[in-house]
Amino acid sequence: MWYFLLKNIFLGPILKVLFRPWVRGLENIPQDGAAILASNHLSFSDSIFLPLMVRRPVVFLAKSEYFTGKGVKGALSRWFFKGTGQLPIDRSGGKASEAALNTGLRVLAQEQLLGIYPEGTRSPDGRLFRGRTGIARMVLEAKVPVLPVAMIDTEKVQPIGKTLPRIRRIGIVIGEPLDFSRFAGMEGDRLVLRAVTDEIMYELMKLSGQEYLDVYASTLKDKRN
Repeated sequence: MWYFLLKNIFLGPILKVLFRPWVRGLENIPQDGAAILASNHLSFSDSIFLPLMVRRPVVFLAKSEYFTGKGVKGALSRWFFKGTGQLPIDRSGGKASEAALNTGLRVLAQEQLLGIYPEGTRSPDGRLFRGRTGIARMVLEAKVPVLPVAMIDTEKVQPIGKTLPRIRRIGIVIGEPLDFSRFAGMEGDRLVLRAVTDEIMYELMKLSGQEYLDVYASTLKDKRN
């Protein structure tokens, strides 16, 4: 209910007027059934604008910190993320990564659209970084199509570290579904998982026009801290 109200009554119409988002490739999203939307990640606002412009609800796996804040700010954060259909996950690795995978598989088993950022975190400098292979495991285990999605100029609307957004136009490009059925039953093969992930990242690079760097974004962030 809150998802519908935020998207169509309260927040959505205001965002469309202010930011005038354009989108190409909406026809590539299936009208029903499970699918993964694999997006580059330039800004916090990616998780707002993509669901806003897609007709079907999109479930994102959001870091658990968004749901555990204290005080008024924490309460507003929980309300917003729950209202927009996002699910909390622990991104600390190890068993937490397996739990996140299982959460995503449950969403897909319910015939929903699942939004994933293969890079695992926001780009620190606007480039596209190496993808994590968790998305490949989900694709092969759930046997669902994956659609590459390029967010355009969202990092200019809300750069990392900035709370208040800048008013400017943003775009979304949705590519054609990628079929990895040729790798059926091979989700336990690390080389296959890397090949599937790299193919997804290659499509994202073509759609977004970003420079690609074959290292994890988190590695670059750690070096800078």
